[in-house]
Amino acid sequence: FRPDNFVFGQFGAGNNWAKGHYTEGAELVDQVLDVVRREAEGCDCLQGFQITHSLGGGTGAGMGTLLISKIREEFPDRMMATFSVVPSPKVSDTVVEPYNATLSVHQLVENSDETFCIDNEALYDICMRTLKLSHPSYGDLNYLVSAVMSGVTTCLRFPGQLNSDLRKLAVNLVPFPRLHFFMVGFAPLTSRGAHSFRAVTVPELTQQMFDPKNMMA
Repeated sequence: FRPDNFVFGQFGAGNNWAKGHYTEGAELVDQVLDVVRREAEGCDCLQGFQITHSLGGGTGAGMGTLLISKIREEFPDRMMATFSVVPSPKVSDTVVEPYNATLSVHQLVENSDETFCIDNEALYDICMRTLKLSHPSYGDLNYLVSAVMSGVTTCLRFPGQLNSDLRKLAVNLVPFPRLHFFMVGFAPLTSRGAHSFRAVTVPELTQQMFDPKNMMA
């Protein structure tokens, strides 16, 4: 990442959605938009934006949704895709996560075109039940998320016949504009370093793909 594209503040949002959306985050959002504008000007044909954020805290949820709405104002004809980590009561950091998530979902319904939902609880379940990890680290969870993001964006990064850009992806997956929240499934689920040891057949792969145990939400 280019070092001059990093934007940071002196304070956190303290797991408070309103702080991220209206006070601390609102002070930073113009600097962020300047960076976005600069990057957009360097593009030949800008398809859209991808944002990764969580919905449980103050910064990802509050400032993240503020940034989405500001980008939507500035680039109304570009696609907006988000990878949103949804909080879960079983693996909860803070008591106000449900409020932050509820306030964020309203913003995502209005301003996002494609939202890929990733659930903390599902990630922990996959690590413990499928990958047999007794104490999953953030590295293990991030490995699953990165595999999903890589899979979702493969059709954008490599030549192919289907879903070759963000807009075509939305055309094929979104029946109504407000129904754009996707459940992500991934197969084959293997622990890090185990890819080269087992061949998977097409029927096996298809069955795993639609198995609830392989869903990230």
